[in-house]
Formats: sequence, C-alpha cells, structure tokens
Amino acid sequence: MIRTQIQLTEEQHRALKELADSRQVSVAKLIRESVATYLTTANKPSMEKIQQRAMSLAGKYHDIDGATDVSVNHDKYLAEIYADEVDTPHSGK
Repeated sequence: MIRTQIQLTEEQHRALKELADSRQVSVAKLIRESVATYLTTANKPSMEKIQQRAMSLAGKYHDIDGATDVSVNHDKYLAEIYADEVDTPHSGK
C-alpha cells in the first residue's frame, strides 16, 4: 500500500473516528473503503441519465409495416417472422 497524508476538518475526523469505533475498524480502513466505493460509482451514469437515454429511444424505431400494436402482439409477430424463415430457406450466407 502507498501511504498518503490527507487533511480533515475536526468534524470529519471526529465523525470518522466514531464510525470506525462503532464498526471496530481503523479510520484508515474506513477511508480506503470510502475511496473504493467512490471510485466504483464516480463514472457510472445517474439513474436520471439512464432514464433520459431510455426515453430518447422512445419512438425512434417503428415498424416499417406501420403496425401500432407490436407491444401487445409481439409474440404473434415473432411467430410470423419465424414461420417465414422456416418457409423461406436462406441462401446460405
């Protein structure tokens, strides 16, 4: 491990010390765990961003035949596609 010095406010140090004592771990271990958690979550998009990306896709793709009931009858349409593939052999590509 690499030793690093940091400066904490008195309140931060007191709160960390209390938490470390209650968990029966060192303040250093608490800080390492906190840094690890921060590093794994810092670059993940927020739920709001994920929802925005999902909503941006809504309506982007539509059925070329104009069907408007695909969300309800998706099984029927998939069965038709599979039946067409079985009836029409591919050219072997």
